[in-house]
Amino acid sequence: MVERGPGHIWAMRCIYLAISVLVIFLHLLPLQTMPRHFAGPDLIVALTFAWALRRPDYVPAILIAGVMLLTDMLFGRPPGLWALLVLLASEWLKRRDRRMRDTTFVAEWLTVTAVLFTITATYRIVLGVLIVPGGALFLSVMEFAMTVLAYPVVVAISHVLFRVRRSAPGEIDPMGRRT
Repeated sequence: MVERGPGHIWAMRCIYLAISVLVIFLHLLPLQTMPRHFAGPDLIVALTFAWALRRPDYVPAILIAGVMLLTDMLFGRPPGLWALLVLLASEWLKRRDRRMRDTTFVAEWLTVTAVLFTITATYRIVLGVLIVPGGALFLSVMEFAMTVLAYPVVVAISHVLFRVRRSAPGEIDPMGRRT
């Protein structure tokens, strides 16, 4: 119970924000002068989904919305669309955290893959309907695949370095409710 006190929760929220800002900073660094022909994983989405499933109180909706809206603005995406989709997906995953607690990691990974596929397809469809250029389809598929492959690594790093673990049955949250 001491571990999940208000101070610890706020510290973990600050760590989430710091990791997100670091990933954004590294993504914006001009390390290559030529355009890349491949897409890397969306580490912020993988981190958000991993923490939403393990400790939903570490990633409140307002923090997710702010971070994702910042990425939309800085990465040149249509503002708000990807942020909304990630926010809706993470809130859906948060509601499933108790059910996912008793499943294997493979089932969790498949769930995250399905959710990520759904929001990626929805994003592309909405961009197509609104006649907004969404970039090459191949790059979107590659980013989806790389994010799915990076998810276990993000979960492992979160587990080992930041001790973001699933809540145990009967554990008490900061509001005094059983999880």
